[in-house]
Amino acid sequence: MFHVPRYAGGHPRLVLVLIFGGLLMLAGAVGWWSAKTPMHDAALAASRRGELAPRPPLVVVEDLPQLTERLNREAAAGRFMGGVLVAKGDQVLFRQVYGMANREQGRAMQLNSRFRLASVSKQFTAAAILKLQDQGKLRIDDPVCKWIQPCPAAWAPIRIHHLLSHTSGIPDLMARPAWGLGRVTPITLEKLTEDSKLYGLQFTPGSKVRYNNAAFNLAAAVVEKASGQPFADYLETAFFTPLGMKDTGVDLDGGDHGIIMGYANFPGGLTPQPNANVSVVAGAGAVYSTLDDLLVWNRALHGGRLLTPYSYAQMIADHAPADTPSERGRPHRDYGYGVFSSRLGQQVTPAFEDRQIYHTGSWGGFRNLISYQPDQAVTVIVLSNNYHLRDQVFLLTQQGMAEALGRPFPTGLHR
Repeated sequence: MFHVPRYAGGHPRLVLVLIFGGLLMLAGAVGWWSAKTPMHDAALAASRRGELAPRPPLVVVEDLPQLTERLNREAAAGRFMGGVLVAKGDQVLFRQVYGMANREQGRAMQLNSRFRLASVSKQFTAAAILKLQDQGKLRIDDPVCKWIQPCPAAWAPIRIHHLLSHTSGIPDLMARPAWGLGRVTPITLEKLTEDSKLYGLQFTPGSKVRYNNAAFNLAAAVVEKASGQPFADYLETAFFTPLGMKDTGVDLDGGDHGIIMGYANFPGGLTPQPNANVSVVAGAGAVYSTLDDLLVWNRALHGGRLLTPYSYAQMIADHAPADTPSERGRPHRDYGYGVFSSRLGQQVTPAFEDRQIYHTGSWGGFRNLISYQPDQAVTVIVLSNNYHLRDQVFLLTQQGMAEALGRPFPTGLHR
């Protein structure tokens, strides 16, 4: 029971009335704010309990008129095939698919079609390492040689951190002899590790940044050693099953897995690419998923439901050396663990300045981009089963982001 001094400057009953009235006003303000958020009531309640929000119904949503008009036009002209999802918080603003999942079999694209994610997969590998750190099974600054043995002497200064930040100095797969043959030849994660041991370092670890698929394969090998599980199994038990991502997995066995066909634009026309062979990018590009599974993933990852705040902060920090030059004349992008961060909207016209956390993916007939704007929790997912739609996928991503944020709708690229 609170006490009011006799000479506090007012009658106790008046103070009580004022306090009670203030509490009512605060409650009203909280209720008003909650009604204005993009989350539905059930999603908001789940968020307060630290749970995942209920999955939204799997139906077509076209609440972004400008994006809807452009996609209808581009798809009708044969200039886009794939799926697009835009969400603000847990509220889906746009969900639609276009074209064929398999032209040769006459199968149309579905809202739950499974796409190869290519390098978008890197964030799953990075999150697995950080999850193991949160579980006390490793540390990001552990020497790689603690987990990979026997270990080349040149690797002694390499830390797990260097693998995830593209700063290890280990030559990438595509910089090695006979890459064309290796690209299409099935291989195990163990053999990938042994192959990486054959090459000297290109630079002192931590001194430069150079995009590196081989390093993420090594990170996947570390996941196996630290967890005691095959890489694919750890992702399944740590992430996919708990999040209900039933249409997501890792394709290391070359099986069917219900993945749609990838294509490429060749002189002879749109050509299927049946030999994806993602075993060669086991930790760098072997995950497949769907639009809605990726929304669940994005909300859990950036919403603090997968990693501790410390590990998440490490994931999205910039780990590139301070003297890293610009890339092809573009502004510096932050090199996180399995994700990048920059103001992507500067590369379209009209430009917009919002910071985005993102990653691209291109492999075996697929071209993807997933981006997240943290201030308003906007997720944009563009997945295409046509390898040669790089510019189209990028522009669509920025158009969806701009319209969801209320920015001017971009009409072209500026890069």
